Amino acid sequence: MPCPHNEITIVQRSQRQSAVAAAAYQSGEKLFCEYDQQVKHYPEKRGIVHNEILLPPNAPQEYADRNTLWNAAEAVEKQWNSQLARRWVLTIPREIPPDQYAVLVREFCQKQFVSKGMIADFAIHDPHPPGHNPHAHVMLT
Repeated sequence: MPCPHNEITIVQRSQRQSAVAAAAYQSGEKLFCEYDQQVKHYPEKRGIVHNEILLPPNAPQEYADRNTLWNAAEAVEKQWNSQLARRWVLTIPREIPPDQYAVLVREFCQKQFVSKGMIADFAIHDPHPPGHNPHAHVMLT
């Protein structure tokens, strides 16, 4: 029987965290952070099988670009103790076929967050060996 894991955290500037860095880590993409003028990249991160951004109907279409989205989130928050994003790490049951991971996470995010006006940026990780520890990282703003 799998042991479900669900972790919810806040990306906080007071903890020297960056929404752009968190998005780069979970997506495996190289992103430029306008706040600190640094490239955020985690080339050692492997096992990323899917990433996607879900926008509510009223969100600007340019937020479909990860770099634009998270730099905008950082720019709007001015305080030293700003809360830049919410992060969830969700276990995907090993019994779910890998071709259904994205469908499952997309439907969950759509129902729980996007339908309520939030933007969800999610990535599915299935580190080596595949099927051993599938999980999703979800960032919300």
